[in-house]
Order: sequence, then C-alpha cells, then structure tokens
Amino acid sequence: MPNWSDSVRRVPNVALRSALFSAVSKGFRPYLERVKVNALGGISITYTGALLDQGDLDVWETVLHLSRMRELGSECRVTAYRLLKELGKTDTGRNRTILERHLSRMSATSLQIQVGEHSYEGSLIHEVYRDHETRSYVIRLNPSLRILFLSDQFTDLDWVVRQALRGRPLAQWLHGFYATHARPYDLKVETIHSLCGSRAGRLCDFKKDLLRALGFVKNARDAAGQAFSYSIEQGLVRVKTTASPSQRRYLSSKN
Repeated sequence: MPNWSDSVRRVPNVALRSALFSAVSKGFRPYLERVKVNALGGISITYTGALLDQGDLDVWETVLHLSRMRELGSECRVTAYRLLKELGKTDTGRNRTILERHLSRMSATSLQIQVGEHSYEGSLIHEVYRDHETRSYVIRLNPSLRILFLSDQFTDLDWVVRQALRGRPLAQWLHGFYATHARPYDLKVETIHSLCGSRAGRLCDFKKDLLRALGFVKNARDAAGQAFSYSIEQGLVRVKTTASPSQRRYLSSKN
C-alpha cells in the first residue's frame, strides 16, 4: 500500500459506509453466520463472525496504519505497548486483554465483499502470532486486501477527530461515514439507522441518539478547524462539510 501521513488512518470505504463495524456500545456480541450486512448502494458484504464495533475498527485502522510501509501479506511485528500507544491507551493488563479480544475477533472473521467490478473474500486479519514473553505480535494481512484500496475506494480519516470521539460509537460511525463523501447528500433517519447497525428499537429513540452524536461530531471537527453543520428536517438528515484536498481534486476532475 502507498504510504500516508501519521495524522490520518486510511480505511476502505466498505468499512465506513456499512454496518460491518456497527455503532453499538459494549455488551452482548451475537455470532453471525453468512449475514448480509447493511451497506450503501454499490457495496455488498456477506459476513461470518462475532458482531464488530467501532473499537474493533480502531484496532483494524491501526494495524493497517502500522502495516502501510510493508508489502501486504508480509509480517508486521509490533509490541502490545506500541499498538496501545497508537490507540491512545496506556499499557495496562486490562487494555492488553481488550486488545487481545479485538485481534482475535477480527482474525476469526470471514467476509465476501463486492464493490463494483472488484471483490474480496477472506478475513480482516489473516493471522496473528503472539509472543507472550515479549508481549509482541506478528500480524499478517491478506494481500488481496489491496483490492479495497483502489482509486477512490478509500478515505483518509483525521485521527485526532476520531480519537476525540472515542467512547461515542455512533459519533465515530457518523464521522467516518460523512468523511467518505465529498458532497454529502440527504438521507432518511431510518436509512442511517440501518446503515450504522444501531440496536435502538424505536426510530424516535434513535433520532435522539443521532442528534446528540451529530453534535459531538460538529464539536470535534470545529476543534480541528473543519467545518461541519447538520440538521434533521422532515425525517431527512442534511449534512454540510468541507471536502478534503483529495476530494476537492476528485470533484475538479469531474467538472
């Protein structure tokens, strides 16, 4: 994969425009077998494994980030301390245990992904070897993952903004989702409810959660000097945001 800045995390859009990494809080994790994941048009995902959340996405983004200087499929050797530091967490026994769970969940996944003419079948993390004495990992990604990083199929997420939203899964999901759009278009509240994998049983409850989460995204982006505004009118979510430099180049090429 090409290199990218330390200030961002490059993520395939399939992970940001779907419920693959759901906007759910900690708790019960059902095991899913060949389940069709809700995703934006043009993306098809069939998933087997434990339900994934935004904490899993943080770890996957970090593994991708640390692997970017290597050929996909080669070994990425990293200590638990380094992984936790990149995640903005301290090296404690509890955090190491949580990290182990994230890595185990993602190495036990099976996905079938179709995006346009391209497809990927495999796991999120191909292999994880652990050296318990040195508290280090040898992580290997499937080289076929490069299919998900073609042309405009990925987004560079501002890591400072995402970390500011840590512990707020719906806000993290919204930040990632809207970052994939150079010009966000209006969406129904129920569409976002479906795409983010929310467990809110009633749409009126989800709308309250959505308004709070959008407010958190606005505050985090404002603090980073990135314009973000939103409204919910007549059941439609309207968002205006500033396109990234790469998105502006993409828009210019379309004109």
